[in-house]
Amino acid sequence: MPDTILITGASAGLGADFARALARKPATLVLTARRTDRLAALASELGQRPGVEVHVVSADLGQPEGVKALLDGIADRGLSIDTLINNAGFGALGDFAESDLVTQTGMIDLNVRALVTLTHALLPPMLARGRGAVLNVASTAAFQPGPYMAVYYASKAFVLHFSEALHEEVKGRGVTVTALCPGPTKTEFADVAGMAETPMFERFAGTSEQVVRDGLAALERGQAVMVSGLLNRLTAVSTRIAPRGVLRRAVAKLQSGRR
Repeated sequence: MPDTILITGASAGLGADFARALARKPATLVLTARRTDRLAALASELGQRPGVEVHVVSADLGQPEGVKALLDGIADRGLSIDTLINNAGFGALGDFAESDLVTQTGMIDLNVRALVTLTHALLPPMLARGRGAVLNVASTAAFQPGPYMAVYYASKAFVLHFSEALHEEVKGRGVTVTALCPGPTKTEFADVAGMAETPMFERFAGTSEQVVRDGLAALERGQAVMVSGLLNRLTAVSTRIAPRGVLRRAVAKLQSGRR
């Protein structure tokens, strides 16, 4: 029987590309995001592929009621999730003290709370069945502090450490948890976050397709952490040995182009 795979943030960017990659073989896909029109178009595209069944559940996961609506929608369809891809998230560039608090707390709600809630709801049934996988999209931002994207970087550090901890907790029980850490990536996310014209983005941005390939390969292997891209791997390693002050100043300089 084909796996049933839930992808959050599936209307664009990495989420949509995960769906397209997974639809290359028989699968039941559950796609969720806020934008119903985009989800419907993607479902129509992928539903024509042999052996692919697509369910669309529109939900705003930045709101507690949105997470509940998604879980209720899955239950109402009688679906059991075999693989959870927690991809939904957003970032915002700017000085924290001058930022909109609703935006900052909304980032925590989507990037952290929704991810934790969905994992808490769907991981126990996987463990009970003795099979399943969770892929949490973190970021290379998780490896250092991020001046001018302070909450976003902190949220991704949470995702990385949370995922690594769960990877150990479920080891040997037929279920894996993987943290995917892409660097700056050419997707709609970068435009929304205001990152696309920063020096960091211009120097290091990779493609969504490569990130998806790396993520799915790591998922297949049951790998704890995947840093996508050789340069990003080298950067992640360098954060372990570089003085913290140097890291802070370097990130601040790279991200200051659009302040």
